[in-house]
Amino acid sequence: MELGEIERAYTSSHRRGSIEVICGSMFSGKTEELMRRLRRASIAQLKVEVYKPAIDTRYDDKNIVSHDARSFDSNAVDNAQLILLLASDADVVGIDEAQFFDESIVYVVEQLADDGKRVVIAGLDLDYKRNPFGSMPALMAVADYVSKVHAVCMDCGAPANYSYRLSEQEHQILLGELESYRPLCRNCYLHRVLNPLKQEPNKQEN
Repeated sequence: MELGEIERAYTSSHRRGSIEVICGSMFSGKTEELMRRLRRASIAQLKVEVYKPAIDTRYDDKNIVSHDARSFDSNAVDNAQLILLLASDADVVGIDEAQFFDESIVYVVEQLADDGKRVVIAGLDLDYKRNPFGSMPALMAVADYVSKVHAVCMDCGAPANYSYRLSEQEHQILLGELESYRPLCRNCYLHRVLNPLKQEPNKQEN
């Protein structure tokens, strides 16, 4: 089902709850797509509530902000259960950076959808080691619709699936932008992993 059909089904008199997941690497436009869908819902005069994890303070302590500096009013919460409490009156619930929430996020979004709400989620599907990130795999499994978006590989220009970390820190969660990460395609990611000493472009970025 296309996005327009999803929206028409939701704005009809017989609303059905749904879960939409937008996933991909860093710099792939996940937040931009999330905001686009939420703005369309607002135009349709639906009540939209947006949430993000309080840990994400890169651009703004509260609002969600895309890499191209567009923003959308949001609420920063410490845990996923708060979303269930705060979004009771919403028609559409947006959730950004879902990979940072604890595993209860899956229960929360299912409850919201079961209550007839349209839930739109954006998050990283893989961490910098290409491992599934947080609860994103489970969210994708319970979703009605999944959209995978791609960045542009900064080494060759091909579609990029992976977030290559430029620093040597090994914690799974490391907030950062282009100074810390580089979107890469599969071939370029493998090349950098197998040739860690041949990283000349990184010296210009750090």
